[in-house]
Amino acid sequence: MATRRSFLATTALGAAAFAAPSLHVIGAEPVAAGGKHELPALPYDPAALEPHIDAQTMQIHHGKHHLAYVNGLNKAEEELAKARQSGDFSMIQHWSRQAAFHGGGHWLHSMFWKIMAPPSVGGGGEPTGELAAAITDSFGSFDAFKKQFSAAAAAVEGSGWGLLHYRRDDQRLIILQAENQQKLSSWGTTPILGVDVWEHAYYLKYQNKRPDYIAAWWNVVNWKNVEANLKAAK
Repeated sequence: MATRRSFLATTALGAAAFAAPSLHVIGAEPVAAGGKHELPALPYDPAALEPHIDAQTMQIHHGKHHLAYVNGLNKAEEELAKARQSGDFSMIQHWSRQAAFHGGGHWLHSMFWKIMAPPSVGGGGEPTGELAAAITDSFGSFDAFKKQFSAAAAAVEGSGWGLLHYRRDDQRLIILQAENQQKLSSWGTTPILGVDVWEHAYYLKYQNKRPDYIAAWWNVVNWKNVEANLKAAK
């Protein structure tokens, strides 16, 4: 997984995310002066991904669910700080788990918003350049990658993520599943693309039809930012 340094890196959001493929976008999110994590703004209007992802789902997913992860992470880190100050570590297991769960949700969602874009500004289609070459090298073809990724995302047990990671040891791309937002994590790899397959990602428009949601999601993937993530991971 990405380091805490990259997790805390701040990056401007908005149109620049679509215009500059070299932008460092992995896990980018704002942190307040006091060290509190904050909810990043969406880099587009909530309705911009329609008809593939509806505005109401985006508003609830971003403004309620992601915000809950931000608040949960801040709370967990506050409690861990109190434990260090008091020397009372009796709740260390609980708050460590909370920090991992909410921290994972915050990091992955911060990436998730940025690797999507309205079709009118480049969402969908197929990757080009360095990313396309890496996908072909690792999976044989874009079609083979897309089928494996879709199948892995659809098969996640319960709630979680389908993720494309860059593995530094052999400089290859690998597809992983994540249960919740922190289980089944792989060390020595960095996620550069992810699709959220928690129920709240598709419950309004797709009504629990996960494969339909995944198929529609491909139409809004921002391949320029995924390639930027790959370059940053290297």
